[in-house]
Amino acid sequence: MARVLLLLPTTTYRNRDFLTAASKLGVDVVVASEQPSTMEECHPEGLLTLDFKDPDAAAIQAKAFHAKHPLDGVVPVDDDTAVVAAAIAEALSFPHNSRESAEAARDKSRMRRLLDAGGVRVPSFRSVSLDAPAPKGIRYPAVVKPLFLSASRGVIRVNDEADLGAALSRVAAILNEPDVKARGGPLARQALVEDFVPGQEVALEGLLRAGSLKVLALFDKPDPLEGPFFEETIYVTPSRLAAAIQEEVAETASSAARALGLREGPVHAELRVNAEGVSVIEMAARSIGGLCARTLRFGAGLSLEELILEHALGHGVEDVVREERPAGVMMIPIPGAGILEEVRGEKEARAVPGIEDVVITAHRGKTLVPLPEGSSYLGFLFARGETAEAVERSLREAHANLEFVIRRLP
Repeated sequence: MARVLLLLPTTTYRNRDFLTAASKLGVDVVVASEQPSTMEECHPEGLLTLDFKDPDAAAIQAKAFHAKHPLDGVVPVDDDTAVVAAAIAEALSFPHNSRESAEAARDKSRMRRLLDAGGVRVPSFRSVSLDAPAPKGIRYPAVVKPLFLSASRGVIRVNDEADLGAALSRVAAILNEPDVKARGGPLARQALVEDFVPGQEVALEGLLRAGSLKVLALFDKPDPLEGPFFEETIYVTPSRLAAAIQEEVAETASSAARALGLREGPVHAELRVNAEGVSVIEMAARSIGGLCARTLRFGAGLSLEELILEHALGHGVEDVVREERPAGVMMIPIPGAGILEEVRGEKEARAVPGIEDVVITAHRGKTLVPLPEGSSYLGFLFARGETAEAVERSLREAHANLEFVIRRLP
C-alpha cells in the first residue's frame, strides 16, 4: 500500500477531508503535526511530531522515519508546511519544489521581487520596518499587509498618511502576538506597503507537474474587495470572465509559478483583472484554504484532496477535469467581535434550492475576532446550480436566512 506523509497543522480545517480522501484511495497516511496527536484514525506508525518552524530538523526526522516505514510522497496543506514539505521531499528524493521557491511563496516581499524580475505584473511595493517611523512618499490608496500571514489577516487599505500610521500599528500588534511572532521570525518585524489594485478579483486553483501548470478551477469573487479590510465571502466557478481574459489569467499564473521557481504540487493564486491587464496579488504553494475545496469535484467525483494525493504519488492526473456544473462556496464573515451565543436559521438556509451543505465551524461560546485581527470564519455555505448566477443567488439567500447571536464584549 502506498504511504503519504501528510503535514497537518493542529489549526487546519482540512484533517478530515484529507484523511477521507486517503481512505477512498486506499492510501496509508502518516499524519505529521507540530504537536503530539491523538487522532483515532491513525495507528502508532501513522503519527509523527515535527517542528514546522525548523524544516532542516523536520527533514532529518522524516528521513529517519522513512528508513523504517518507507514513504511514497509528502503533502503540505498550508504556507508554513509547504516549506517543510520542500525540505522533506528533497531529503527523500521525491519530485519537489525547491526550498527557496516555497519560502518565496510564503514571503510576500520576496515573492513580489521575483515576480517583478520575471516580468509578471505586480503592484508597486516596498517593504517597511515596523520598528521605524511610517515611510514617506507612499502613493495612495495603498494596502498594508504582513509578509507571511494568510486569509487576509492584517491586510488593510489606507487612503492617507494618517491611515498608514494607524494600519502599521495594528499590523505590528498582530505580529507581536506570541504564536504569530514565533511563526514569522524576522518577517514578523516587517510589513508590505503596495499600491491598491482596482478591478475584478479571481482565485485560481492549479496543480504543477515538472513546472507545467494545470488549471483546475478559476473562481470569480463577485463581492467587491475594496477595503478597508479584505474579507473574502463568495467564490463561484466556472468564472464568468471572457474566455480571452481567463486565458490571460492562466498564462499570468503560469508565469508567476515559473518566476518563483515552483515546479510541483498544488498552487493557489489570487489575481486582479482591470483595463491594464492581470496582476498577481498572491501565489501560495498549497491548495485552497478552509473547507472551500469541497466546492470542487473532478472526473468521476474525485475530490481536490484525492487529486493532490494522486499527484504526490506520481499518478497521472493531467487529463482530469472539473465537473461542468457550476458550484460555489460562501465563507461566512464575522459581523463583529464578541461571544457566539446562538445560530439561528440553519434549517431555512439548508432548504434554499441549490444549497448542498451548511457547515457552522464556530462553536457556541467561541470568542469571535473579525478582520483584520482575526483569521477565521463562522462557517461555510456550499451550493451547486445550472448557472453561476443561480449558485451565487442560492448562497446569498441562504446567508440571509442565518442569524448569529453575538454577545458584545465590553
